[in-house]
Amino acid sequence: MASGFYNVPKAVNEPVKSYSLNSPERAELLATYKKMYNEVVDIPFHINGKEIRTGTTVSIHPPHDHKHTVGHFHTAEKKHIEEAVSTALEARKKWASTPWQDRAAIFLKAAELLAGPYRAKMNAATMIGQSKNVFQAEIDAACEMIDFFRFNVEFMTEIYSNQPQSAPGIWNRMEYRALEGFVYAITPFNFTSIAGNLPAAPAMMGNVVVWKPARTQVYSAQIIMELFKEAGLPDGVINMVTGNSAMITEVLLDSKHFTGIHFTGSTGVFNSFWEQIGRNVNQGKYISYPRIVGETGGKDFIWMHASADAKQVATALSRGAFEYQGQKCSAASRAYIPKSKWEDVKSFLLDDLKSMKMGSPEDTSNFINAVIDNRAFDKLSSYIEQAKKDPDAEVIAGGNYDNSIGYFIEPTVILTTNPKYSTMCTELFGPVLTIYVYEDKEWEKSLEILDDTSEYALTGAIFSGDRYIIDIATNALENSAGNFYINDKPTGAVVGQQPFGGARGSGTNDKAGSVWNLLRWVSNRTIKETFVSPSDYRYPFLGE
Repeated sequence: MASGFYNVPKAVNEPVKSYSLNSPERAELLATYKKMYNEVVDIPFHINGKEIRTGTTVSIHPPHDHKHTVGHFHTAEKKHIEEAVSTALEARKKWASTPWQDRAAIFLKAAELLAGPYRAKMNAATMIGQSKNVFQAEIDAACEMIDFFRFNVEFMTEIYSNQPQSAPGIWNRMEYRALEGFVYAITPFNFTSIAGNLPAAPAMMGNVVVWKPARTQVYSAQIIMELFKEAGLPDGVINMVTGNSAMITEVLLDSKHFTGIHFTGSTGVFNSFWEQIGRNVNQGKYISYPRIVGETGGKDFIWMHASADAKQVATALSRGAFEYQGQKCSAASRAYIPKSKWEDVKSFLLDDLKSMKMGSPEDTSNFINAVIDNRAFDKLSSYIEQAKKDPDAEVIAGGNYDNSIGYFIEPTVILTTNPKYSTMCTELFGPVLTIYVYEDKEWEKSLEILDDTSEYALTGAIFSGDRYIIDIATNALENSAGNFYINDKPTGAVVGQQPFGGARGSGTNDKAGSVWNLLRWVSNRTIKETFVSPSDYRYPFLGE
């Protein structure tokens, strides 16, 4: 068999299509959306390449039209989860020893398929099942997932090429092995790209995966499995299971072959996993210490200094807080504005909000769509109602909501006189922005308050026209955000440009879409080979 040191194609970010009026991609996507919207899909779960249907199903309804049914998905029983583990471990025997270039080729092919024939289908499924508008679906379900696949291949080669030095007569090598067991991937509803990357990243490094997508993302998850299959991913490498979350997690975390968790979701759920894993470690249940990788909650901020431009800050607030209804881990949900600039920022922000249309993603003029489900709707509406009653809060924009057709929450802005008001501290995950106005001379104190307000440290942004202020604020907020933005909104991290992740209550900061994340999915073995072995135990210092 021929060998070589292979150079992979240079990773570049997938261009974002415009979907402008009369563009071919717009016509294709809207036609695909309409076709899929009027179908009723029957979604199985996937174990060892087989589609399994149990007859116990959950119906799928678009968040923006919750009385309409687009399909249903089948749920697994305990025996199916156990089967997923055993078949994954069997698949590992071949997959872990598959040459890296063959693994790379599969995901590079997946990227090309997604960039071409799967693009409209993946975007449409995301629009329907997760209520994303055309642009939000494009940057997520298409472009970011493509970027994950392409850049992770490049990062993989960087890892493998990192080798130790060798002394004369010795050859030292570093082998990057797959983990000994299976990885459990748990993905959220809000980013289809995350749903693709969390199982794909460990798999690319030779691991096998049991993947549980969010119940509200199963529609596009099915398209991801179709994509992997057409790209040539062998059976059993990634197994997608759906059903009772507690049961699935209990079976997988109790297996002695559990070797790692790749998670994006709430901080509370992640903490419960950590507790369960720790308890099992103490009981000697696992064959090795599991890798625990998680990106969790956020209470992301925008801080403005009086030297900043009010229109730019208002735009950052409009986009950062309300794109995809604020349902991004990185969404701006609290802001600190100096008193001298507040009236200008307020005027620009309210003008933006007045121009935002809300409704179905099928109407591409809608900037705002529905929140994901009734639980999100009830939570958000309750906080809005409370803000209307509290003496230290005022709803200055939005504040209305309606779930008669879909789960629609108006973009809402709360002004508070209390920097520790509940919506300044609590992660809401919706289109609700809370603003605190501070006295200009107390800008340094406002930084201290900002840093001390939230348990999270995911993303944050500062705005200033003064370089000295930028430097002071950057240092003061050193631990407040894993992704820190200067004069830009705190959302929109691009694979290969801004590796994503946070610390404190926001996760393990392993930076999805980077070499640091992929390093968590390998177990290194150092190999030393001596060409002429010593034949006498004596060292020169012993003399005769």
